[in-house]
Amino acid sequence: MIEIRNIHKKYDNLEVLRGIDLLIPDHEIVTIVGASGAGKTTLLQIMGTLEKPTEGSVLFDGKRIDNMSDREMALFRNTHIGFVFQFHQLLPEFTSMENIMIPALIGGAKHAEAKQRAEGLLQYLGLTDRKNHKPSQLSGGEKQRVAVARALVNRPEIILADEPSGSLDSHNKSELHRLFFNLRKEYGYTFVIVTHDETLSTVADREIRLKDGIVIADSTQNAPAQDNTNNPENNL
Repeated sequence: MIEIRNIHKKYDNLEVLRGIDLLIPDHEIVTIVGASGAGKTTLLQIMGTLEKPTEGSVLFDGKRIDNMSDREMALFRNTHIGFVFQFHQLLPEFTSMENIMIPALIGGAKHAEAKQRAEGLLQYLGLTDRKNHKPSQLSGGEKQRVAVARALVNRPEIILADEPSGSLDSHNKSELHRLFFNLRKEYGYTFVIVTHDETLSTVADREIRLKDGIVIADSTQNAPAQDNTNNPENNL
């Protein structure tokens, strides 16, 4: 569970976030929407410890994380949070398998263990036959599925996604959204997704709407699915 308390963020004289309070429960799919410049990505980055707030605090399962050292934050991110970005951010010189393995290796996993986890994810996502392909050899949808696998390899509690379907065609967009819901249903993942996609926002459990750095609406869209959580360590 993530708790955001009175978050402000300033860049010089520009105040991007102006007092945000939020509670994100476990196993919920939450979208953050609003016009460009509303502060959506900044809020997501603060949740994910990629940015520090100017004022306020961020708690993860009751533990404050925004005041950690840079090294502690990096370790926390690697262990607890998965990230999915609009343009995949895959390393072009590495294969799909290698891209997925990297966070596990950084986290201290042995090569054999990291490879085993990556192979399980590739199989789950229907990418086994693409494991030795580099990003330039993959379609847009395949790249994003590899990016999702990379986000999952350390079995985080929460996935933070910034416009994850923004560069995809309608078919791959629908497939990615379906994947998110399947992962929540099967493994209990929590998702916080910055998006301009109204279709995704409509079917999410909850929509948070920002304007000029403040929350102007926070509405439950649909009841979250029942928690049928399996143990991801035995399945992925």
